Amino acid sequence: MPHFFARPMRLLAMAFAVAVAAFAIAPVASLIRIALQGDAEIWPHLMAYVLPAALADTLMLLAGVAILTVIAGAGSAFAVTAYRFPGRDTLVWLLPLPLAFPTYIVAYIYVDILDSFGPVQGAARWIFGWRSAADYWFPNVRSIGGAILVFSFVLYPYVYLAARAMFQTQGAAFTEAARILGASHLRRARDITLPLARPAIAAGLALALLETLNDIGASEYLGIRTLTLSIFTTWLNRESLPGAAQITCVMLTLIAGLVALERYGRGARQFSSSDHKSAERVALHGAYGWLTAALCFLPVLLGFVLPLVFLAREVVARGLLIGFDPDLIRHALNTVALAAIATAAALVLGFGLVTLWRVTQSRFIGAGAFVGSLGYAMPGTVLALGLLSPLVAMDEAINAITQFAGRNSGLLIVGSGAALVFAYVARFLAIPIGFAQAGFSRISIEFDDMARVVGARPRQVTRAIHMPLMRQALWGAALLMFVDCLKELPATLLLRPLNVETLSTYIYQFATRGNFEEGSLAALIIVLVGILPVIRMVRHADAALYPQGEPMPV
Repeated sequence: MPHFFARPMRLLAMAFAVAVAAFAIAPVASLIRIALQGDAEIWPHLMAYVLPAALADTLMLLAGVAILTVIAGAGSAFAVTAYRFPGRDTLVWLLPLPLAFPTYIVAYIYVDILDSFGPVQGAARWIFGWRSAADYWFPNVRSIGGAILVFSFVLYPYVYLAARAMFQTQGAAFTEAARILGASHLRRARDITLPLARPAIAAGLALALLETLNDIGASEYLGIRTLTLSIFTTWLNRESLPGAAQITCVMLTLIAGLVALERYGRGARQFSSSDHKSAERVALHGAYGWLTAALCFLPVLLGFVLPLVFLAREVVARGLLIGFDPDLIRHALNTVALAAIATAAALVLGFGLVTLWRVTQSRFIGAGAFVGSLGYAMPGTVLALGLLSPLVAMDEAINAITQFAGRNSGLLIVGSGAALVFAYVARFLAIPIGFAQAGFSRISIEFDDMARVVGARPRQVTRAIHMPLMRQALWGAALLMFVDCLKELPATLLLRPLNVETLSTYIYQFATRGNFEEGSLAALIIVLVGILPVIRMVRHADAALYPQGEPMPV
C-alpha cells in the first residue's frame, strides 16, 4: 500500500528497522571482534583447562532440565486439559506461578533447606538419633542433580503454558475418530494429542533452556561450572576479556541450536487443527483422581509453595519488617527506575517497529523485527560482554563532540545506569515484539483498508484503531518485561555503576557472604511483584491474543 504510506516515510521506517536490528546484532559482532583480537595463547589454555569441564557441566545440566521440564510441564498441561479431577481448576492457576521466582533465589532457598545444618537434615538427625552428618548419607544439593531439580521446578511453566495452549486448540475430530475406531484414551494421547503438540513443547523447552543458560547466580551458588559462569570468572577474576569472548563464541553455537528449536516450534502452525470443538474431559474418580492431583501439585509445591513459605518465615523470624534496612528503599527505587525506563524504551521500539511493519507490509521491516527479537536468546552475561565495546565507543564519540566545547564528559553511558538500560532493552526487546505481533494478529487488515478508503492517515489509524485494540497486549508486555528486568542478575552484576545496587544484586551480595536469609525481604518483593504478570498470562492464555495454538511470546 505505497500510497497509504508515502515513500519518504517508508524510507524512515526502514531506517528505524535497520537501527533496531543493528542494536541487536552489535553485541554479537563486538564479541567476535574481541575474540579474534585476543592473545593466541589464550585459546589453548581454555581448551585444556576451562572449556571441557564447563561444556560437560552445561550439557548435562541442559539435558537434565530438558527431561524434567518436559515431564512436569507437558504432563501437567495434558492432565489439566484432558481430565477432570479434584483441584483441577485451582491447579490451572497454580502451575505457572513458579515463573515468578528467579532461579537463583530458589537455589539459595534449597541450599538452606537441604544443607547439613538445614531443617530437613536436622529433623532426620533428631528422628533417627544421628549425631552428625558423618553418621548418614544425604544427597548433596550443591551438585548437577540438585541444579537440575532447582532449574526444572522453576522453569517447567514455559513448557506448561505453550503445551496447554496447543492442547486447548486441538479439535476433537481426530481423537473422536480414533475413539470410534476403538483406540483407548491413553493411545489417543500417545498417537495423536502429544505428537500434535510437539512444536509447542519444543518452543517452550527452548525458552526454558535459554533461561538455564542465562543463569549465573544459581550455577555459582550450587558449584556448577557452566559456560556462563566461566565467561563471568574469566572476564572478572582472571581479567581476560578476549578469553571470555572466546568462551562466548562457543556458547553461541549452543544458543543457535536452541533458537532453531524454538523457531521450529513457532513455525509449525500446521499441526493445529481448524476444528475448535474441544474434546470432552475424562473424569477421574477415586484414587486415580487424587493421584493425578498430587502429581500435578508436586512441581507447584517444590517450585513455588515451599520457597514462598520459606521467604515469608525468614522475613518474620528475622524481624526484617520491623528492623527494616533503610538502604533497601534506595535499592528498590534504583531497581524500579531502571526497569521502568527500560520497559518504556522497549515498548516504544518493539510496538513501534511492529506497527510500522503492519502499516507498510514491508518484508524488510519484518526482517528487522525478527533480528531485533534475537536478543532474548543471548544470556545476560553474553549480552553485557558484547555491549561493552559499543557502549565505550558511544562514550568516546560523545567525548569527541564535547571536547569542542572544552569539556570532557567522561563515561556517560558505561559509568551510569544507561548501560543497564541498554542491556535490558537489548535482552528483552523480544517481549514487546512478540506481544505486538500476537495483538496485531487479532486485528483484521480490513480495518486498515477501510480507514485508507476514507482518507485516514497512518498516524490516525494507529491512534484510533490499533492502540485501543492493542491495549491488553501493551499492558501484558509491559508487566512481563518490567518483572524480567527486576529479576535480571548477570547483566546487572557486570554493567551496574559503582556503588549502585538493585534488588537482585542486593540479594546476591548476601548469598556470596553465606547469609542469604538477610536478603529475604528483597527476594519476597521480587516474587510478589512477579506473580502479577504470571496471573495475567494465565488469564489471557485462552483468549485470542494467542490464536491458532501459537506459543505464547514469553
